[in-house]
Amino acid sequence: MEDWPILLSLFPDNWAELASTTDTLKGLRKDKAAEDYLRTLLIHIACGYSLRETVTRAKVAGLADISDAAMVGRLRKAKDWLHNLCVALFKEQGIACNSQSDFNVRLFDATNVKEPGKTGSLWRIHYSVQLPSLTCDFFKLTATKGEGTGESFFQYSIKNGDYIIADRGYSTAAGISHVVSKKAYVIVRVNTVALPILDLNRQPFPLYNKVTAIKNPGIVRSWPVSIPVHSGTTVEGRICVIRKTEEAIKMAHEKILRDAQKKQTSIRPDTLDYAKYILVFSNYPEDSFSDIDILEWYRSRWQVELVFKRFKSIAQLGHIPKHSDESSKAWLYGKLFVALLTEKLIQYASSVSPWGYNLEELPTSERMA
Repeated sequence: MEDWPILLSLFPDNWAELASTTDTLKGLRKDKAAEDYLRTLLIHIACGYSLRETVTRAKVAGLADISDAAMVGRLRKAKDWLHNLCVALFKEQGIACNSQSDFNVRLFDATNVKEPGKTGSLWRIHYSVQLPSLTCDFFKLTATKGEGTGESFFQYSIKNGDYIIADRGYSTAAGISHVVSKKAYVIVRVNTVALPILDLNRQPFPLYNKVTAIKNPGIVRSWPVSIPVHSGTTVEGRICVIRKTEEAIKMAHEKILRDAQKKQTSIRPDTLDYAKYILVFSNYPEDSFSDIDILEWYRSRWQVELVFKRFKSIAQLGHIPKHSDESSKAWLYGKLFVALLTEKLIQYASSVSPWGYNLEELPTSERMA
């Protein structure tokens, strides 16, 4: 591949060293070169080829001569290596990923993936990633249709003391109640249509009037509320709100209008007004997390989500390993690594003219006579 040196220049400086420190190459009897190993993995992960086609292409290219089963083993063995490559690229973006917090923060998300071919299977991936370590601690495949297949907190293993962050797809009273029943905590983007909200006297909370009274960006407001669940019980927490900038509001409105036109649906009267704000519900302890802390933690999810948006589009290419949980997690880290490289390549191509990359990052150039 003629562009491989360009792609290699975007890797973290210590990418090959990480292969050794994670014992990825340990125990291999042949084809031990870190560069060939990673190129073979990327044929499967980035290009989306099946295991059989990957090993065939790797053999023809002189990268590796291995079986399908050995390819699965190499993918599984590279899990920590791929994870560390992701952490290194996130760190380049200024997102701290390798410090340790004294509480377990988990980002929940899901995406649909259709495997290649006319009869390719359609799957929904449910995954949980810890912050700040970016460790994938949960990976689950379900169908995309049928009972129990949708985005929900019920899909995940939740432990006492977990601090969970999720987007509005998880904003249901039953889901929030499930998290609280596990003695865990949650920050979730408010779905103003699906999530019922009461005040502490169990009367309807005037959310629209409260929120739209905020006229300027940079102002944080919060109110104590309760979420009604089964048998007349409630979950208490707070709504935290901040108004977007005018540019962010414009982008949000354009997306809403574009989606409505594409789907031929009407827009609720209050939808454009709510789109001017970020609204989250949280039961994080108020004595440890201020309103600004809550929004900053949600914002940290959004920083990672920007890369995950790219990951979701790239994940459409490929056969998901279903052999084991470890190989599936390695596949996810590999997809995330490709997403980060894609973001970095786009940034370089947008900022470095006229060919889109720096010459000093490539092997020594040859001057023509």
